Order: sequence, then structure tokens, then C-alpha cells
Amino acid sequence: MPRFQLIPTPVLALLAAVPLLADPPAGAQWKPVFADDFQGTELDAAKWEKVGDGKRRGAWWLRKNAFLDGKGNLVVRSTLEDGKYGCGGLRTRGKFRHAFGYYEIRCRVPRQPGTWAAFWLYDAAQGRIGNGGRDGAEIDIFESPWLGKNRYNIAVHWDGYGKDHKSWSRAIEAPGLDDDFHVFGLLWTPEEYVFYYDGKEVARTSQGGVCQVPLYIKVTTEIGDWAGDIKRAELPDDFIVDWVRVWDRVAEPAAKQAPAAEQEPAAFQGAR
Repeated sequence: MPRFQLIPTPVLALLAAVPLLADPPAGAQWKPVFADDFQGTELDAAKWEKVGDGKRRGAWWLRKNAFLDGKGNLVVRSTLEDGKYGCGGLRTRGKFRHAFGYYEIRCRVPRQPGTWAAFWLYDAAQGRIGNGGRDGAEIDIFESPWLGKNRYNIAVHWDGYGKDHKSWSRAIEAPGLDDDFHVFGLLWTPEEYVFYYDGKEVARTSQGGVCQVPLYIKVTTEIGDWAGDIKRAELPDDFIVDWVRVWDRVAEPAAKQAPAAEQEPAAFQGAR
């Protein structure tokens, strides 16, 4: 059955041709709530703001290092200029904050040591202490520090970044990660986080208590020792993003609901 066939939204019609990782459970459908496929030459300021300019780890987040290439991609570039290492990124702070749903990015990770890409959800509420991650969290849908090892990191952080900081993380084996574009996803429900790589579930957790408050999206690069020695890198190096999308899982109109006996696809069993 074609996915999104029940979604008439013309503004987001581009989603209709792109299959999600699985059909929704019986009685539900996917409703797109955010999408950018980075067409044109100018960033959509109604959706994004650039991060920077400012110090970040051993480098600088520079606004000029995030731009559209005019070929349907966002480029986040790592640079060395006048002895200063630069990286960059985008965020939806003040423009789009959301709780729960399915979040997805299609991208190609950087190719040089010392720099890594990330697709993550965040809000200053992450700094609240005392209620675990339920009242704020950082959710790292993917981070790519391990050049050439075909694996990436997923993580959840809560209770700030100081003495009370707590986290959960996993290294995910990802065949072909360094070779081409891949899709990283997160299904965030009130009960758990479920992570995906190219449409296949790779991990799930409810560690720390699942965040119940809205977060905004960040698409960034960073420079630091976690990814290797940046002095060995041939710069510039690019993190290339094809698209970012967010869906809500909502009830179908009653007349279109499937029979109650129909089973939920295996990819979503237990993920409500």
C-alpha cells in the first residue's frame, strides 16, 4: 500500500513519493509536521537559524559555514582559515519545537578526521535537575565521530552537563556509512525512543525517563579529538544533507480505519 496516500497536504506533497520506514499501525496515519528538502539557494529563515558565530570546543561555529548548494542540499562545511578551525550548523530554535513523532534526516557524513556531524534534538530544559529526562533532554539521533569504521553514536543526555549529568549511549554498526547518503531516524513516543538506520531499528531505550516536553532540531558539525586529529584533515570537508522531516502519528478518520483485527507491523510493536 503506498505510504502517505491519505495525506493531501500540497505544500508537503514531496513527502508522498518517499516511503517511511513502515506503514503506521491499524487505525493510524502519518501526518507531516515539518519538512525541508533544501531547494534553491537561500535557507528558509522561517524554519531555521544558523548557529554561530562563536567558540565551540576547539573551533568556531561560523554562520557562513552552513549554506545551500543550489542542487537540493544543505552543506555544513568544516574549514581552516587564518589559523582558525570552523564548523557550523542549523537549528529550529524559536521556529519549530515539537514533542514526540518520527524524525528523519538523509545525509552524507564528513570524510575527514577531526570533524563529526550530528542530528539532534535539544532545549535548555535539558538543564533541569531532579526529574530525570522527563522534563528535558538532549537526544542525539546520530553522531559520526568514527571515520572509516562504519559505525556511529546515538545518545540521550539529561540533568544538565555538570555534576548531575546522566546519559545513555550506544555505538551502532552501520554498513556503508562512509560511502554514501544514509537515513537516520528516531521514533519518539511518550514511553520510549526507537532509533533507526536506513529504515531498520537499531536500538530502543527509555533510560532516564522519556522526555515529555518539546525540543527543537539541530543539524551541526563539530571539531574535536573524539573524531581524531583535525590537523590531519584535508579541508574544507562537507557534511551534506538531502532533507530533514518530521511526522506525527495520528488517528485516521473513522470511516478509513482498518479492521480491529489487523496487526501492527513488527517495526512498531511495543513502540506506542
